[in-house]
Amino acid sequence: MSNIVTRAIDDAAVAQLVAGGLSPFLARIYAARGITTPAQLAPDLTRLIAPEQLLNAKTMAALLADAIAGRKKLLIVADYDADGATACAVGLRALRSFGAAVDYLVPNRFEYGYGLTPEIVQLAATEKKPDVLITVDNGIASIDGVTAANRLGMKVLITDHHLPGDRLPDAWCIINPNQPGCTFPSKNLAGVGVMFYLMLALRAELRRRGWFAANNPSALPAPPPDGEGKWGPGSGREGRTEPHLGALLDLVALGTVADVVRLDDNNRLLVQQGLQRMRAGRAQAGITALFNAAGRDIRRAGAYDLGFVAGPRLNAAGRLTDMSLGIECLTTDDPVRAAEIARQLDQLNRQRRDIEADMQESALATIDNVAPGYTLSMFDPQWHQGVIGILASRLRERFHRPTFAFAAGGNGDLKGSGRSIAALHLRDALDLVSKRHPQLILRFGGHAAAAGLTLREGGFAAFRDAFEAVAAELLTPADLEREWVTDGPLPPAEMTLENASAIAEAVWGQGFPEPRFHDRFEVAAQHIVGERHLKLRLRRGTQTLDAMLFGHADPLPEGIAATYRLSANHYNGAVTLQLILEHWQAADH
Repeated sequence: MSNIVTRAIDDAAVAQLVAGGLSPFLARIYAARGITTPAQLAPDLTRLIAPEQLLNAKTMAALLADAIAGRKKLLIVADYDADGATACAVGLRALRSFGAAVDYLVPNRFEYGYGLTPEIVQLAATEKKPDVLITVDNGIASIDGVTAANRLGMKVLITDHHLPGDRLPDAWCIINPNQPGCTFPSKNLAGVGVMFYLMLALRAELRRRGWFAANNPSALPAPPPDGEGKWGPGSGREGRTEPHLGALLDLVALGTVADVVRLDDNNRLLVQQGLQRMRAGRAQAGITALFNAAGRDIRRAGAYDLGFVAGPRLNAAGRLTDMSLGIECLTTDDPVRAAEIARQLDQLNRQRRDIEADMQESALATIDNVAPGYTLSMFDPQWHQGVIGILASRLRERFHRPTFAFAAGGNGDLKGSGRSIAALHLRDALDLVSKRHPQLILRFGGHAAAAGLTLREGGFAAFRDAFEAVAAELLTPADLEREWVTDGPLPPAEMTLENASAIAEAVWGQGFPEPRFHDRFEVAAQHIVGERHLKLRLRRGTQTLDAMLFGHADPLPEGIAATYRLSANHYNGAVTLQLILEHWQAADH
């Protein structure tokens, strides 16, 4: 089977994990992902990296504590994706529980674009009249926006996780694990993780000041923001009990997985704790409603559900309309209202899928006219600006090239969204393009795997050529060869429902991939289900197994070599073992 790479295993780590109580099967899986001791898998929140290790967290906590005590009006400026929405919800819920007067504003991506722009600052000043602006999941590149806020007399607190540029905004305070001078051990916090850490630091600061003491009259909650007219969920009006921030971990888990950040030890712990709350029936009303709208059982919630079920439905609001709807879903405690919003989000997600399918069809229809190279850049003035990121992801998966998709920005600019392969750091590549062609890119930002940018009208062809030239310097032809990385063949004795269930209960994701295996099978039976999927019976020696191949309706040959995942299939009250095929090719037996 070509292009299959089996992960290396540290035998000493396997032995140590088995000695710690793991099965040999799980010990091999975890050792291949860099786990060396059972302690790294313990679901214990005391293992979290301490908030004080995050540069400026204590300073920002003190500034916020002063603002809360001074009855200052706080305004969260959110981002329009799932990470930004969950970060905003964490901030709103925690700050209100501390007694803060806090509201939020989320830019409409089609009118204002991304981040704390001068236009958003002016809108905030006009409509909300805050004393302090708090960015979540944005702000590290908002030089002009922070300058505008300072000019209008508003303080700006930036919480972000994106990579900074050469210059930082002149903000009141910045926390970002990726800013210069920050030695926080995990550089992979999502925006919601950064906000959660700030709230942990703020609670510690308020605790130090005696804020939660029953005899502290200043601990009475602040009045709600002007125009709100009522106390928000968890406002603290009923008392001064110290809030339990662990109750927000389901939000942290959702935003972390949906933003596809690397699941290092710290992030996996946050996600694991959030999933435990969901499975125990203690999720926020909005997250439960998102699962229900998708027909998923939250008692069996896994990382897949966050990334491919709840996350896309939440993101649909920001992609097609306004993320305010998603934020309301995450901040209401009324299950009826949450269910109503979740139904709307589910419908928006269906519309998004239809739009995406049309865009992908038009892209594939013109792909033959695009010269093959190291990259793929495409533009269609009819494409939907909110869906180009998904289109770029689909094309990257299909052609295994760093890919950008562009749409008309509505104001004469072009908006681009990119996805990359492992061998190319996308933001760094954009930085090189920007330095070599100073007038080409108006704005850009992002991560190694994903980035966004704005071009001047008419700049697409120049960008396409410049991006290709940079990638040709940074990549080799071998980087463009797709690899299927697996955990090797699976012995029949380990191909069990028990192992499939153990995999389903663990946390997998970016940088910590779900186990995949490869083997040869005889196709004993096959038929189409749902018009475009194959249900299979596979035989290997004396063992016969059920399997699914999604998105493929053409018949398979008698013998195949396949990569697959183990799955626990829940159907009609029964749970059975099922293989999910991800890649196959004809094989002789």
